[in-house]
Amino acid sequence: MGLKRSHAEMSGRSKQDAPADQAQSPYMPMFEAFRAELDEHHARREDIIKASRDITAASKKIIFTLQRIRKLKEPLPAHVVKTNADHYKIIEERFKTVAKHLQGINAYRYARQISGGCQEWMEAVSFQHYLVTGQLLSYEDSRVMLLDVSKDEEGKSIDLGPEDWVLGIYDMTGELMRFSITAMATHGLPTIPPDNTSDPASDSMDVDGRGGSSGQQRSVLTDMRLLRAALEGLDAGSGPFAKDAEKKMDVMRSSVEKVEKSLYGLIVRGAERPKGWMPDTNEGGRAVEVEG
Repeated sequence: MGLKRSHAEMSGRSKQDAPADQAQSPYMPMFEAFRAELDEHHARREDIIKASRDITAASKKIIFTLQRIRKLKEPLPAHVVKTNADHYKIIEERFKTVAKHLQGINAYRYARQISGGCQEWMEAVSFQHYLVTGQLLSYEDSRVMLLDVSKDEEGKSIDLGPEDWVLGIYDMTGELMRFSITAMATHGLPTIPPDNTSDPASDSMDVDGRGGSSGQQRSVLTDMRLLRAALEGLDAGSGPFAKDAEKKMDVMRSSVEKVEKSLYGLIVRGAERPKGWMPDTNEGGRAVEVEG
C-alpha cells in the first residue's frame, strides 16, 4: 500500500511553502474583502434586529400603561407620564444606536429588520395621541417625530416609511377596541368631548384630510368605523406590504365588530347587567385572533 502524496508534494512544493504561494494569489484579497463585507453586513443586521426587538418590547409596555386611562382628550396622568418616560428613553436610545446603519440604500436593505419596531412604536404614539387629542396622528407628524427621536450625535436619523405608518394604524384599532370594551364595564361607550369652537367640522376625526361626521356624538366606535372605511379603500398593491395589510385588515374588522357587538349587548341588556359586568366578545363574529 503506497503513501498518499499531497498536491503540493506532487507539484514539487513542500507543505510549508504552500500557504505562502496561496497568499500570493491575486484572488485572495478579493475574497477577503467579500468576507469582511459579509461579516459587516451580518453584524449590522443583528444590531438592527436586537434594537427592533427592544423597541417593540418598550412600546408594548407603553401601550399597557396607556390602557389604564379612562378619559379622552385630557392630559396624561402624572403616573402614566412617569412610568412611560423610561420606556420612551429606551426607544430613543435604540433608534439612535441603529440610525447610522439605516442611511442611503441600507434604509431599504434593512427595512424588514427595523419594520417591526417602527410599527409597534407607531401603534404606541398614535394611541397616546388619540387618547390626548381625540385625533389621528398623521403620517407627516409621525415622520417628524421619528426623525427627531432617532437623530444621533452625527445628525443621522431614521425616516418612517408610509407602509410602517399604515400598519401601525391598523394595529392601533386593536388598542381602541380594548380601551372601549374596558370602559364599557363602568362608564359606557367612550365618547369624545367636543372642542370649544363654533366650527362643527372641527369636532370630527380627520382621516385623510376629510374629517368625520359632525351629525352625531363622536365616540371611539364612530372613529373606528371611519378608520375602517378609509383603510378598506386602501390599494396596497402587491408584495410583502400587501400581505401584511391583508392580515391586519381582518384583525381590524374583527376589532370594530367586537366593539359593535359589545355596545349592542350593553344597550339591550344594560338594565339587567350586574355591577362590574364585562361585555362578552367571544361569541360569533369573525374567527380572527386579535394580536396582543
